[in-house]
Amino acid sequence: IQINFLSFVCYRALIFPLLIREGKPTPFFTFVLALLFCVFNGYLQGRSLTTYATYPAGWLSDSRFITGFLGWLIGMAINIHSDHILRNLRKPGETGYKIPRGGMFEYVSGANFFGEILEWFGFALACCTIESLAFALCTLFILGSRARQHHK
Repeated sequence: IQINFLSFVCYRALIFPLLIREGKPTPFFTFVLALLFCVFNGYLQGRSLTTYATYPAGWLSDSRFITGFLGWLIGMAINIHSDHILRNLRKPGETGYKIPRGGMFEYVSGANFFGEILEWFGFALACCTIESLAFALCTLFILGSRARQHHK
């Protein structure tokens, strides 16, 4: 379960920023808030999984874990593919708004947000901890509002 969490954090914190082309600069205050949230959430998730969460023998073959893991995996794949589509919308030097096409963007306007929300609800189901559910709900409210804003 921790590998799921760490793989996403590595993608979002290390790989994704290196793949982004030039864009709008992120305000320093926004960066600091995001960093603090990620550090606190990472600590909270790691601490709850290593110290407080207990799982019965055979948990890895339990339908909740398998369904949650598949939700996490599918969500992460949607998220990464959607990020790829968004990064390649404009050719170098192009400006202006473009509507993304392909992948889950054919079904939902905020496919990247949808993928990440699915990812964290899958993680919450696989972990079955209050901390993972709290993170999934925070993700839903934060990214859901961003998705709505982007859709408009």
